[in-house]
Amino acid sequence: MTRMLEGCTPWPEEFVDRYWMAGHWRGDTLDSLLRGWALQYGPRTALVHGATRLTYANLNRRVDRMAAGFRLRGLRPGQRVVVQLPNVPEFVITVFALMRAGMVPVLCPVSYRASEMSPIAWITQAVGYVGPSTYHGFDHTAMAADIAARGPFLRRVFPLEAPGTSSPYGGFTTDPSGCHYFPLGSIDSPPDRALAQSAGQVAFLLLSGGAGEEPRLVPRTHNDYVHQAQTAAELVSLTEDDVYLAALPADSDFAFGCPGIVGTLSAGGTVVLVEDPAPAESLRAIERERVTVTSLVPAVATLWLDALPAVRADVSSLRLVQIGGGPVDRATAERTGLELGCRLQQVFGTAEGPLTVTRPADPDETVLTTQGRPLSPGDEIRLVDADGEDVPDGEPGELLARGPHIPRGYYRAPEHNARSFTADGHLRTGYLARRTPDGNLVVTGRLEDGPQGTDHEDPSGT
Repeated sequence: MTRMLEGCTPWPEEFVDRYWMAGHWRGDTLDSLLRGWALQYGPRTALVHGATRLTYANLNRRVDRMAAGFRLRGLRPGQRVVVQLPNVPEFVITVFALMRAGMVPVLCPVSYRASEMSPIAWITQAVGYVGPSTYHGFDHTAMAADIAARGPFLRRVFPLEAPGTSSPYGGFTTDPSGCHYFPLGSIDSPPDRALAQSAGQVAFLLLSGGAGEEPRLVPRTHNDYVHQAQTAAELVSLTEDDVYLAALPADSDFAFGCPGIVGTLSAGGTVVLVEDPAPAESLRAIERERVTVTSLVPAVATLWLDALPAVRADVSSLRLVQIGGGPVDRATAERTGLELGCRLQQVFGTAEGPLTVTRPADPDETVLTTQGRPLSPGDEIRLVDADGEDVPDGEPGELLARGPHIPRGYYRAPEHNARSFTADGHLRTGYLARRTPDGNLVVTGRLEDGPQGTDHEDPSGT
């Protein structure tokens, strides 16, 4: 059995065997997949950000060289590194480089400040931090320096400096606390020997919960995340001709792998990164890059629809818009298809892994009024009452889930695990849902205090 990262809950052997036998897990790591994508799709465009365009071959080379650079700067396999970057190519490059070098990226929203970041750094014992030098007027490097000065773990900071700017951390420096600063652009070294990795190892940590809440970290293994992203990509028939717009934060599960960035790359498509989901930038990006698929939360979808007449962008290339992150009212759902001229997919999910989605071939009524069915054929869903008993179809009950892309526990959080998981391994999502006669789920709300007194993030990990 693969040894998981200390502080993580492994799947029982019975379920490991089940998921392998069913073909849900195939032994691929995200790192090995990127190498394969580079060989298969080498000259095709993988990432677009403004005027920057990276091919698959170039992306893989930059990941190779950054992975070697991280190792040269003293990072070691298994160590955790906080990644707090906006939707820029360096986010994708850094996350894959850390995974390639055997480290564990901790994906954090760029909007988080010291009050949120300090507990995350402490829980993960992160030895490294990657973030902007400054972003929207906030000094992220100074925040990282303050966190480093308060604890014994964080000793390497890799600031991303905006083009044409400089910071006091330009070049290699060391502060009085012993923390070393290396500009992210300098983390470039000739590739060295590839590190043998197991698909059962933790690939990265996702955050669950919102700002101001006690952080809960979700360990996602290569096996489970590859299954999630590729299953989601297959479900919406992604091909190398598709162009995915990542307008929502790339650190969210929704934008990263539902199918998102990972699913699009697995199909040989192109990922367009924008740093602001506001209509002007996003709608013009759709026109410019001929975007075919994107993901939105209801509030952003409404903004886009309301702004479309004024922006006057040609969005005729869109074929699918996913909406998740909260209930979408029927009027907005109907407007999405009519005014954007594409198919709608409703998505419900959390960073913990449960995902239900409508299918492209579903009747319009199903797409407009439900959150669909479980993503994976290996998912097991229960709706239960306050006593833990299954409720009849049509009656609301708490949504419980387990499956090949649903971890069995939070990272270093035994008390949360005791409250949030049943004895047989089902995650208590904290959401109420009912099942329709044709087997689709309608998410109707949240339990007031979440599962057993805990609280979960908005749907879709956004």
